[in-house]
Amino acid sequence: MGAEISRRLNVETRVTVLGHLQRGGGPIPFDRFLATRFGKAAVQLIAENKMGQMVCLHGRKVESISIEKAAGANKLVDPDGQVVKMAESLGICLGR
Repeated sequence: MGAEISRRLNVETRVTVLGHLQRGGGPIPFDRFLATRFGKAAVQLIAENKMGQMVCLHGRKVESISIEKAAGANKLVDPDGQVVKMAESLGICLGR
């Protein structure tokens, strides 16, 4: 789409993938290292025939948990708490 706009309007365009932008910017080395750790742990689960599991970060440790347990657990956030106030101060819309 960017190339077509550039061609038709004879202006320079830049295409941006919103995924990283919406999460707060481009990946940093920590993100790439964490993804590698998650990938290794996921492959290890498969090699050990531990299906129905997912990897997670617990503190600084990569662990596994059953998908059923993870999906069934609700973690409520206080709508008047510090985390929500901080997010809103950064311009993040939480639907209120």
